[in-house]
Amino acid sequence: MGAYILRRILLMIPTIVGIMAISFLVVQFAPGGPVEQVIAQIQGQDSGDRLSGGSSDVMSQGGGDESRYRGAQGLDPEFIKKLEQQFGFDKPPLTRFLDMMWNYIRFDFGESFFRNTSVIDLILDKLPVSMSLGFWILIVSYVISIPLGIRKAVSDGSTFDVWTSAIVVVGYAVPSFLFGILLIVMFAGGSFFDWFPLRGLVSDNFADLSWWQKIVDYFWHLTLPLIALSLSAFATTTLLTKNSFIDEIKKQYVTTARAKGLTERRLLYGHVFRNAMLIVIAGFPGAFISAFFTGSLLIENIFSLDGLGRLGYLAIVNRDYPIVFGTLYIFSLMGLVVSLISDLIYTWIDPRIDFERRDV
Repeated sequence: MGAYILRRILLMIPTIVGIMAISFLVVQFAPGGPVEQVIAQIQGQDSGDRLSGGSSDVMSQGGGDESRYRGAQGLDPEFIKKLEQQFGFDKPPLTRFLDMMWNYIRFDFGESFFRNTSVIDLILDKLPVSMSLGFWILIVSYVISIPLGIRKAVSDGSTFDVWTSAIVVVGYAVPSFLFGILLIVMFAGGSFFDWFPLRGLVSDNFADLSWWQKIVDYFWHLTLPLIALSLSAFATTTLLTKNSFIDEIKKQYVTTARAKGLTERRLLYGHVFRNAMLIVIAGFPGAFISAFFTGSLLIENIFSLDGLGRLGYLAIVNRDYPIVFGTLYIFSLMGLVVSLISDLIYTWIDPRIDFERRDV
C-alpha cells in the first residue's frame, strides 16, 4: 500500500501542473485582462481606487501613442508599461507561469489585484459560508437518503418505491437555483409568506444574541439555501444506496443466510449493509468536496451569501488572476488528495480490495 500511495502522490505533480498550465493558457487568449479593466475604469472617469497602492500617481498621466490594449488610445505609453509591471505582465508568459508555480509550491498565492488583500486571507474570510453549506448539505442528504434508499431497495417495485422514485427524479431534474427562487417567492417575503430571511448567514444583531439564539438564528438563515441545494445530492445518494442494496440482496450469500434462518433485519443490517454501503461511504470524501466547493454559486448569489463560489465568480469577472489561479490550485490539490483518501477508505472498509495489484 505504501508504494501505491507514493505513486499516487507522484502522479499528483504532473496532474496539477497540467491543470494549471491549461488554465493559464486559456487565460492568455481571454480578452479584458486586468490592464484593460483598469483602462476601462480610467476612460470611464473612475476614481481608480481598484489599483493597488502607488498607482494613483500614474493615473494622472495622459496623452501619447496608441496601445495594443483596447481603449488605451490617448494614454501615455509609460503609464501602460507601469500598469503591466504592476500586474506582472511585463514578463513573458512562460516566465510568469513558472514564477506562479514556484510560489504555489510554497503556498504563496500573492495578493489580489484589486482588493489589496492576500488570496489566503480572502479564502479564509469566505470559507465559513461555503463550509456551512457544504457540511450541512452532506449531513442532511446522507441522513435522509441512506434510510430511504434502504427502504426502497427492500420494497423494490412497490407503490412506495414508485412514488418516492418519482419524487426523487423530479427533485433531481429541477435546478437548485430555480427551486431557490421558488422558495424565496413562497417563504422569504415574495408573494406569500415572510418566514425566512432573504440574505446573509446570520442576523445583524448576531453578536448580541445568547448562545441558543445564535444557533437558532444560524439555522434560520440556512434553511432555504440548504433545501435548495440538497435536492440533487439527496436524489443521487438515495438511488445509489438503493441500487447498491439491490445488488447485494441478489447475491448468493444472502440466500444462504436466509436458508440458515437469519431474520431479515439481522441479515440486512448485519451482512448486507456493510457490503452495500462500501461505495456510498467510500465516496463520502468526494461528495464532501463536491458539496463544499461546487454547485453553490447561484445559490450564494440568490440568497446573498458571500462564500467561495461568489468570490471565484467575481474574480473571473474582474480578471483578478491571483484569486482565480490561487483557488483553482487549492481546490485541484484538495480534489486529488481526497481522491486518494477515497481509495484508502475502500481498502479500510473492505480489505479484499488491494490497489497494489492494480495499475494506477
